[in-house]
Amino acid sequence: QLQLVESGGGLVQAGGSLRLSCATSGSPFSRYTVGWFRQAPGKEREFVAAVGYGAGIPFYADSVKGRFTISRDSPKSTVYLQMNSLRPEDTAVYYCAAGWRSAYRGPYSYWGRGTQVTVSS
Repeated sequence: QLQLVESGGGLVQAGGSLRLSCATSGSPFSRYTVGWFRQAPGKEREFVAAVGYGAGIPFYADSVKGRFTISRDSPKSTVYLQMNSLRPEDTAVYYCAAGWRSAYRGPYSYWGRGTQVTVSS
């Protein structure tokens, strides 16, 4: 059973940066694809980025490509989401999720509780 805990959210002005962390425990980290999703008020949850199991190749949604960077620190069993050039439309609750040897789009069986990101204009 894998546990996920997000941190690093907060309030930032447009154009600013934040780094989210997803700390995992309870199961071998390298065998999981780990992704970030977000959900804004009144909207459906959407995929943001993921880093694959094994080689750890990243994949991004078009809306964040060139602005966000996902990375994994295997010794720390932690995945990061560096978010630069933030926009008000990036405001959402960000969730970390993991799937055992999953494709980038899933399935994701394990989820964190989320961390709020608010970007002011």
